[in-house]
Amino acid sequence: MKVLAVGDVCAPDGCAFALKMIPRIKREENIDFVIVNGENSAAGNGITPESADTLFAAGADVITGGNHTLRRKEFYDTLDSNPFVLRPHNLKDADAGQGYCLFDMGKYSAAVINLSGQIYLERLNADNPFKCVDELVDRAKSDGVRFIFVDFHAEATSEKRAIGFYLDGKVSAVFGTHTHVQTADAQVLPKGTGYITDLGMTGVINSVLGVKNDIIINRLKDNDMSRFEQASGECMLNGCIFDVDEKTGLTKAVKRIYIGSRVINSE
Repeated sequence: MKVLAVGDVCAPDGCAFALKMIPRIKREENIDFVIVNGENSAAGNGITPESADTLFAAGADVITGGNHTLRRKEFYDTLDSNPFVLRPHNLKDADAGQGYCLFDMGKYSAAVINLSGQIYLERLNADNPFKCVDELVDRAKSDGVRFIFVDFHAEATSEKRAIGFYLDGKVSAVFGTHTHVQTADAQVLPKGTGYITDLGMTGVINSVLGVKNDIIINRLKDNDMSRFEQASGECMLNGCIFDVDEKTGLTKAVKRIYIGSRVINSE
């Protein structure tokens, strides 16, 4: 089974590029299952029913979230009604949704788990992700699922690496989201779990994490607290393909994906 995980889709430009490129990747790479992080997919930030619809139209089977998923109240009904739209399961103050789903693929089912880190994300008020993931992995096993994928939306590289090794051999793959910069450590961990610290971002290349450059520069240089505005222009899609053994549920190979508007780079 080949699974495509796509990094944080940012703004309408990122959605449009995902709509263009995900079907192509699915076709060329024979992808069976697609997980897309959509927590920043709306104009401004957060996610809306409209941006989620665009990502499903692009080919997402499951949309995962993060620290901005609960920002827009109009999205709460979608979180409650659509089991394939997730938010981090360990958020203490969440008023809608959950971070676990089962996706029926016919021949087998896959479980997707969405969690938040704690380091540098204290304002989210999240429960311990290690203890929470234990409960959800046990839930998946009791549901008879062999294929388990974890989107760990976290800031600290150390926290992401730690949970990857903690889950090694217990789940099919662990991939980090949130920092919007793709890391170069895609690998199969010693016990067979596919891993990457951060998938990266799907959005405007010439930006600071999707935001207009000058706004971030002025904030850091002069403490100018102007409102963020999303950049526009040439886009990229960042992600990872996990080739999972259908008998063991563990990963055989991992390939990073970087697609620019003009250049395709994958390893």
